[in-house]
Amino acid sequence: MEQVLIVYWSGTGNTAAMAEMVAEGIKEAGREAVILPAEEASVADVEKYSAIAMGCPSMGDEVLEESTMEPFVEEIEGSVSGKTLGLFGSYGWGDGQWMRDWTDRMKQAGASVIGGEDAICNGAPDADAEAALKELGKRLAAI
Repeated sequence: MEQVLIVYWSGTGNTAAMAEMVAEGIKEAGREAVILPAEEASVADVEKYSAIAMGCPSMGDEVLEESTMEPFVEEIEGSVSGKTLGLFGSYGWGDGQWMRDWTDRMKQAGASVIGGEDAICNGAPDADAEAALKELGKRLAAI
């Protein structure tokens, strides 16, 4: 069974819960999800998969978390060309600019990006976010 990698960083647990929802969608579509916290993931992990979900909440002035996730994203930018990435995350303020920036950045690195603003939520994920995240997982499982 082909696997889909999910890499995330979560400060309050919201993004971790979102990662589990993406995994549920992958499983519902008949594939296996491999979930790694960003601090345990590497370029070698990313290079193994054609479909990868990445989750990170908005931090500070609508940026990726700076001590773990940002360095991870910098490290993998040269390895995502030709891959399909599903991006997701939560926020507590702002309008999703961090996700638009992240999506643009991954597209510029050569990845095909799904999810993004379709897979974000304010605070803890609700029923609408759960449905969107499961759908993201299903779309990644179809790759």
